[in-house]
Amino acid sequence: MTERVIATDAALELINTLKEKHGPLMFHQSGGCCDGSSPMCYPKGDLMVGDQDVLMGVIGDSEFYMHKSQFDYWSHTQLIIDAVPGRGGMFSLEGAEGQRFLTRSRVFTAEENEELQNQ
Repeated sequence: MTERVIATDAALELINTLKEKHGPLMFHQSGGCCDGSSPMCYPKGDLMVGDQDVLMGVIGDSEFYMHKSQFDYWSHTQLIIDAVPGRGGMFSLEGAEGQRFLTRSRVFTAEENEELQNQ
């Protein structure tokens, strides 16, 4: 089954570290305001999700959302959430860990797009 969002091993390791410290988590793909366009990690429930937010999938047992306007733009790509050295977004939990989440992407194949449209 084709997933709209997946995570690298490095991202999953960082998610597990953060879950140990903060409990259940959630993600929202930032739209580019204060912290640029990056995946933001919050304690589950700390960010109000509205009807304009699309649940993209689950990574590391944590829901991953994106605003509908961004989803319309990125719907043809799979998001690949990675963790790399550096400072994360100032509102994102990983900032104190010396790592940051990073969104990479790849374009879905025609077959994957068809599968996703039929889901």
